[in-house]
Amino acid sequence: MKPSGTGLPDHEARRLLQLATGRNAAGVGLLETLDPVSEARFRDLVERRLAGEPLQYIEGTVQFGPVEVKVDARVLIPRPETEVLWERAVAATGSADEGTVIVDIGTGSGALALALKHAFPAARVYATDVDPAAAALARENVEPAGVTVMVGDLYDALPFGMRGHIDLLVSNPPYVADVDELPAEVRDYEPSRALFAGPAGDEVLARLAEQAFYWVKAGGRVFIEIGETQAGRALELFADFECQIHMDLAGKPRILAGYRGQTSCIEGSR
Repeated sequence: MKPSGTGLPDHEARRLLQLATGRNAAGVGLLETLDPVSEARFRDLVERRLAGEPLQYIEGTVQFGPVEVKVDARVLIPRPETEVLWERAVAATGSADEGTVIVDIGTGSGALALALKHAFPAARVYATDVDPAAAALARENVEPAGVTVMVGDLYDALPFGMRGHIDLLVSNPPYVADVDELPAEVRDYEPSRALFAGPAGDEVLARLAEQAFYWVKAGGRVFIEIGETQAGRALELFADFECQIHMDLAGKPRILAGYRGQTSCIEGSR
């Protein structure tokens, strides 16, 4: 069955049709008509999407690298840029054992923490979020895999004994300054606290950088997602680390990678 007359792109309409009927893509293709219940459900889903609700919230799950996570309006929808961060962090880390400590600050859905646990199952992975509602959803996603979720503002969520013992610190913090620069479906539906950092856009990034050197162990690494105009500022803030700026899939500078060794930070890309 090919949905028509919905006002949506065909691929979106097909995904909603799968959701309405509980069938996979092949099963939907074999349908000739919809029963009244499925028809009503499909039309309701279409109306929600036409009103601007993100498709991922309607479906309720998102694929992120090797894992799938639940998402709803409590958390940001995981993006491809963050998958690139995950890939870079995994490649730089290489291997991990039961003594390896990995921390995801501002975890949201927990997608990044869960994907890191998937890559390094022996490692001790921790995820934090300042918002209890986001942390509750993250727990649903990550605790079955053995990831620990803690609530608190940035490093305040972590036990003090972890200070100086983190092997890998990752974060996708808020870095937006101006609400008008966002598409309407992001601005109107995704949680503003996870998007907006402050008037400059680098306020949370600065707070992460202020203490990162003391929490990450010698030889440890940080991987931080940044706004595409923030590379220079990020390098200044993380000057205690040896750093590179990596590009996202669109060729924009979006990922700060830092190594806690020497105290110079030199811009580069791969």
